[in-house]
Amino acid sequence: MTYSIVALDRESGELGVGIQSRAFRSGAVVPWALPGVGAVATQAFSEKSYGPLGLELMRAGKTPEQALAGLAAADPLAANRQVSMLAADGTAAVHTGDSCIPAAGHRIGEGVTAQANCVESPQVWESMVDAFVGAEGSLQRRLLDALDAAEASGGDWRGRQAAGILVVPMNGQPWDTVCDIRVDDHQDPLGELRRLLDLHEGYTALGE
Repeated sequence: MTYSIVALDRESGELGVGIQSRAFRSGAVVPWALPGVGAVATQAFSEKSYGPLGLELMRAGKTPEQALAGLAAADPLAANRQVSMLAADGTAAVHTGDSCIPAAGHRIGEGVTAQANCVESPQVWESMVDAFVGAEGSLQRRLLDALDAAEASGGDWRGRQAAGILVVPMNGQPWDTVCDIRVDDHQDPLGELRRLLDLHEGYTALGE
């Protein structure tokens, strides 16, 4: 029960995921990414294995469509899942199961996907892509702008609780991140996420 955006920054080669949900600690479950490989969002009765297994399949040469189709075929609860996979070259695939709680759906753009379930209207996922394409700045800032747009479009009809942003570099070790912040439980998770992002960027600048 979540909305999320998965995207590639073509200028930097960074990959990232942004999410917000009424589900506790969803920022620690939904987003997955690996430098130079891809990014995954797994939500809607989330099955975490789609993250690491999807990335491993893409690293082995499978396209997002092949990786996602293979994992969904082996999942007896695939109809309840919503999963997005984006490769480092910008190709993407999204699965929205028939049993996901409506409104549920997704949109695939150029190097970006937006997906949502248990939200007010299709405008939630549509607005994320539009906001991301029109935003400027770092990938993490553009992801947050997209999440803000989704919330302004109605968001999760159950309310707000958790959020997260994960961004990885174009190249690096599996544990390398550009930004990895999340809010597990807060009345205004996106507001708190923005505060943490300000701190993150401040500490990064200080380190540089």
